[in-house]
Amino acid sequence: MTQQVALHPMLNVAIKAARAAGSIINRASLDLDILKINTKSPNDFVTEVDQAAEQVIIETLLQAYPDHAILAEESGRTHGAKHSEFQWIIDPLDGTTNFIHGFPVYCVSIALAHRGVVQQAVVYDPTRNDLFYATRGRGAYLNDRRLRVSKRTRMSDALIGTGFPFRRGDNFKRYMKMFEDVMTQCAGLRRPGAAALDLCYVAAGYYDAFFETGLNPWDVAAGSLIITEAGGLVGNFTGESDFLHQREIVAGSPKIYGQMVQILTPYTRVIKAEEEAAAAAAEAKPSAADAVAEAAQADAAPKKRAAVRIKKPVDGQAE
Repeated sequence: MTQQVALHPMLNVAIKAARAAGSIINRASLDLDILKINTKSPNDFVTEVDQAAEQVIIETLLQAYPDHAILAEESGRTHGAKHSEFQWIIDPLDGTTNFIHGFPVYCVSIALAHRGVVQQAVVYDPTRNDLFYATRGRGAYLNDRRLRVSKRTRMSDALIGTGFPFRRGDNFKRYMKMFEDVMTQCAGLRRPGAAALDLCYVAAGYYDAFFETGLNPWDVAAGSLIITEAGGLVGNFTGESDFLHQREIVAGSPKIYGQMVQILTPYTRVIKAEEEAAAAAAEAKPSAADAVAEAAQADAAPKKRAAVRIKKPVDGQAE
């Protein structure tokens, strides 16, 4: 059953921006051979389409709200009023690798946070013309249809979404153990490759839950509100609500979410401990000059090494 929904003015502006970005993406998808692709890091790509889509989103938002702040994947904080209580969190093309290959699973994600709490959310799938949106306290919708998370209660019946680590330095072995733990307890595991859209699939009930590590605020800000407004739960691997800057997320219908947290909780502390150990090892590693000097003094009496101070990595958190 569909119904006409009175949209919040700020949500209307976000929808306008998302559709404008979607038009740019759809036009570019017709001729991928001429696409200019740059590499941010191994397996992490940005195209001129990402940048053009981001530009039209930022222009649309700041035209309506020039005193708002912007946090965008490709340009960071270079636009808007940096210290505003209102911050737009933007991913102009989530699923760039899919887009480059013509695999039609990618989207535009736009969220508006007030004092750090997401209030408006839009995720637009330009290949299907599907618009997921939510305003805090007013429910979540796909086009004009109200969304509700699934009613499944058993992990053995659940379809779970995830995202694989892909950047150099990601902990693949740890992820594979996590993957195995989840896979052996659910009905199926899927990895389409666009986290913002995956979160919307939880809200729509297509998935019963979703989990991933290494995500940034622009990947999860919009989708997380859409899930909670559809009756689902979102948190970090220990079930706490502070997930936006934690680089780990689990989301799902209430019953499945609880079971997912039980499975994933052990991995939070392990991942952080291993990152701290890696940081300590990197700090303790001698320079090339030190190594040469040490080799030259191999027969000399060994010196007492200074204690290594362990620093906790920042994890690329936004302010």
